[in-house]
Amino acid sequence: MISVKNITKKFGDRLVLDSLNFEVRKGEMLGFLGPNGAGKTTTMRIITGFMPPSEGVVTVDGMDVFERSYEVKQKIGYMPEHPPLYHDMTTSECLTFVAEAHGLRGKAVKGSIERVAELCGITDMLRRLTGNLSKGYRQRVGLAQALIHDPEILALDEPTAGLDPKQIIEIRQLIRRLGEERTVILSSHILSEVTNVCRRVAIIDNGKLVAVDTIEALSGRLSAGRQVKLKVIRPERIDTKKLSSITGVNAIVQGPDAEIVLNVSGGNDVLENISSTVAGMGAGLLGMKEETLTLEDIFLKVISGEKIH
Repeated sequence: MISVKNITKKFGDRLVLDSLNFEVRKGEMLGFLGPNGAGKTTTMRIITGFMPPSEGVVTVDGMDVFERSYEVKQKIGYMPEHPPLYHDMTTSECLTFVAEAHGLRGKAVKGSIERVAELCGITDMLRRLTGNLSKGYRQRVGLAQALIHDPEILALDEPTAGLDPKQIIEIRQLIRRLGEERTVILSSHILSEVTNVCRRVAIIDNGKLVAVDTIEALSGRLSAGRQVKLKVIRPERIDTKKLSSITGVNAIVQGPDAEIVLNVSGGNDVLENISSTVAGMGAGLLGMKEETLTLEDIFLKVISGEKIH
């Protein structure tokens, strides 16, 4: 649904984005990651039509973001890191202003405000000045602004920045619900947040895209295979030569506390063969668990320059 092709952005002589290429598929939630200063916010601003690229093209549902900006902006709801709120307006007045800016009038405005207020949990805040709201509620109002015209796509830039743990959990749950019906691109440097709501990630570093894939696929590519950990009662009965002869078992390492770690490749059939072979040895198989790299592991590896296989 979103296609980013050869996007480059310069501010004077400073190269901020260097030939980015990635896609956000219809109905998916893509985590857009990178260290501070990597170019995440600049990319989000280009995707949403806030600023033009120096080179390259962004299309949304086949439409060029800058040639057909009005149509594109009807499809996208954008929540920047610091939501643009008028602090001398009530929440209702702010939402009315944004709704009318999107072309809504009369009963449609009232109905949209009621819908997003209930969805974002701000119904009780509609008569309060936004300047008097807590940080958590200001983020909720910012999200309500992005949703007021019922867009197909949400672009969220650091939506939980500055929130306390309880507020983070609440906003994360809300984003997950929103992602059930919309395409979402979520920019964040909070890796646990992305792990909880996104399956596929794009990682940017120094303006360059260094990885795009599912978390599981990146884990396998960076660890050069799948890691399977066996827990047995009688490790002395493990015949490593026999295990090594199983098709798909590439290496075996004796771990601590009667654990055996296998590097494997292939599908689930190799796991079934391992299980039946260990059972036949009489080693007393207590458990078999596939180990994957965490998103934090993946992030640190790729931004330190480790090559993805």
